[in-house]
Amino acid sequence: QVQLVESGGGSVQAGGSLRLSCVGSGYTYSSFCMDWFRQFPGKEREGVATITAGGGSTYYTDSVKGRFTISRVNAKNTLYLQMNSLKPEDTAMYYCAARPSPDCSTAGVRYWGQGTQVTVSS
Repeated sequence: QVQLVESGGGSVQAGGSLRLSCVGSGYTYSSFCMDWFRQFPGKEREGVATITAGGGSTYYTDSVKGRFTISRVNAKNTLYLQMNSLKPEDTAMYYCAARPSPDCSTAGVRYWGQGTQVTVSS
């Protein structure tokens, strides 16, 4: 069956760094656009970063540009989110997601991970 398994969340002080990982299985990982989303308590999930199937293009929401880096290693079916200069407002549950659109041109997440909590203290 399809699985997306995140890891790497935790607690860190403001200004610190974390690297999230997401391992996919049960589908053709290298053909899917991959996203990181986050969800604040009581809010809708929001997109944080996106990477095309081949890894050639990336996109970021404005609030994380210059601080977060999304990457992938298709040979390992693994997606990463390097988060630097973390702020308390980055505190959220982070989810990886897979879209069956290699160039990320169409919306519609097909698969979700279970989430990993990131907590940034001031």
